[in-house]
Amino acid sequence: MNIQLSGKVAVITGASTGIGAATAIAYAEAGAKVVIGDINEVDGQKTLQTIVKNGGIAKFCQTDVTSESEVAQLIKTADESYGRIDTVVTSAGVLRGPSVRIEDFEEATFDSVIDVNLKGTFFTLKHAVPVMGRSGGGVILCIASGAGVRGGSSSVAYASSKGGVNGLVMTVEGQVGSLNIRMHTICPGGLATPLKLGQIAESAKRDGNDPDAAVANAQKSLGDPAGVARILTFLASDEGSYMRGQIFTR
Repeated sequence: MNIQLSGKVAVITGASTGIGAATAIAYAEAGAKVVIGDINEVDGQKTLQTIVKNGGIAKFCQTDVTSESEVAQLIKTADESYGRIDTVVTSAGVLRGPSVRIEDFEEATFDSVIDVNLKGTFFTLKHAVPVMGRSGGGVILCIASGAGVRGGSSSVAYASSKGGVNGLVMTVEGQVGSLNIRMHTICPGGLATPLKLGQIAESAKRDGNDPDAAVANAQKSLGDPAGVARILTFLASDEGSYMRGQIFTR
């Protein structure tokens, strides 16, 4: 099946690396115009250059998703640049405090993860939904995780935030159906992303093990973010219009 996103405009947060970057590249290859929102400008520019080099159309907008004003500006940039928004992917995320027991977990660490993973998703939906409604609808894909939805996590805060994203989607999808907006919670498994590899290294170091060896060993079994990007491309397309609910991937 040749999936096409020609004529569609996509906003992707957290698209400098990992799932977000792979998705931005895949969307552009399928013909979408892509707006990348990420606090990481160095890697964001690399993703942008990859898209442009391959003949795609994209913009990078440095965005801290914990700032409502910056998220609002990201959505405004996409709307003013391309006149509509058809797809939103909320991929911005952090994992902090791996292998820390609940009694030792610091409030500041917990708050920082909730602010990025959950509040950042909330801000993005809040500002994207009105624009998507005016554009005739579309698809919102929120990256959660098996952690916090099917099971636990190495991090108390991470599981809490991803469970919150799942609950947020279940609530908002009932509000936006009349706007012809379809929503999915995406729950990836173990992938070789900077976030996952960083968690593995930090946990190994905390346990007194060699972090480099732990990462090298883990990479043998972790999946490729590009595989999830292919699923997200299908979900954003007209061919994916009959899909509903949570999507679990490798």
